[in-house]
Amino acid sequence: MDKISSFNILMYSHDTYGLGHIRRTMAIAEQLRKDDTNILILTGSPIAGRLTFPKYVDYVRIPGMIKKANDEYFPLTIRIDPVQAMDIRQSIIMATVKTFLPDLFIVDKEPQGLKKEVLPALEWIKENLKNTKTILGLRDIMDDAQTVISDWEKKNIYSTIEEFYTEVWVYGQKSIYDPVLEYKIPASIEKKLHFTGYIPRKIPREGMAEALRLQLNVMKNEKLVTVTTGGGGDGFHVLDSYLKMLERMKEQSILPVFQSVLITGPFLSKSDTELVLERAGALGIQAHDFFPDMETLIAASDLVVCMGGYNTICEVLSSNIMSLVIPREIPRKEQYIRAKAFSDEHLVDYIPWSQLNASNLEEKILYMLGHKDSFIKAMNGFEMTGIVKICERISNFWNGKNGKQ
Repeated sequence: MDKISSFNILMYSHDTYGLGHIRRTMAIAEQLRKDDTNILILTGSPIAGRLTFPKYVDYVRIPGMIKKANDEYFPLTIRIDPVQAMDIRQSIIMATVKTFLPDLFIVDKEPQGLKKEVLPALEWIKENLKNTKTILGLRDIMDDAQTVISDWEKKNIYSTIEEFYTEVWVYGQKSIYDPVLEYKIPASIEKKLHFTGYIPRKIPREGMAEALRLQLNVMKNEKLVTVTTGGGGDGFHVLDSYLKMLERMKEQSILPVFQSVLITGPFLSKSDTELVLERAGALGIQAHDFFPDMETLIAASDLVVCMGGYNTICEVLSSNIMSLVIPREIPRKEQYIRAKAFSDEHLVDYIPWSQLNASNLEEKILYMLGHKDSFIKAMNGFEMTGIVKICERISNFWNGKNGKQ
């Protein structure tokens, strides 16, 4: 397929912590792919190679970076100076843009990229690819309003969006959280905003969830609770509290009325992972550091205990599965704000991070398993329009490229 007849989409995935950004990018890419489209993802995520990339989607791996403190970033694996690593990343990004010549460039979360690494590419596109559309994709909630406003003013984010971006796509609903109001977005940027709605995840084919339950030795009349902390880097508190709950039940000779599967996440420390796996083994429950098909595992569950990341919430709601959210509150309030907003809509329930313990975790789980209908009713009325709206926007660009009106 030659470049003239194809529509090239380049996606930049912010990747310094966890799985969220690459998984959201992959979810969008998987839904946008078609015969006349090429999709290329720029990412430094160390788990990119463990993901299954569908036809017409590929990725360019840039050196991974990790945030240590106060906007200081260091190479994730290679032992070189951070400045050198950033130079390599920026060079790869620019070379990819100049060679791939995207019709659409979607930047995830960070308008300037990590440490402004995307700015040179945005400047080059503005100067040399007049018909290329540049999109800033933002999740529903970035952080508490005061933090975002301060950060965006300090980094000149508002002016960057005005100068370099054709549109801003907010992957959320204004009725749930309004960034225009919260983040004091000026009218010049507001007119670029499009609320897509939340991004649905791939629903497993009929029978896949049931087959996985059998594989996990979960019988039809049994309940399955899945515990996942996303990337897992800061998820030990959740896993530890859940294991303490089961250990307390065992000590009291109480047989749980549900089966359990724990997913620690690939970024949980080695020592904590080993401890979780050892304790899970002693309880006779399954635990994994990574599960390649989380959509099917979630669909096979009756309840998911999770943190409040955008992607996990979308995955759970896509399958109409109840979720008990334990949102992190450090270093960002994003998950807590999301958990509270969704709880107000009766779409999830949550326990604040500082209040989590084995006792209230057990109480919430048993309550939710016994009151499924009210949550299902709310989820049935919740439309996830993200992909439909994104496809509508891209269709406009595609028609414009081909001269259609």
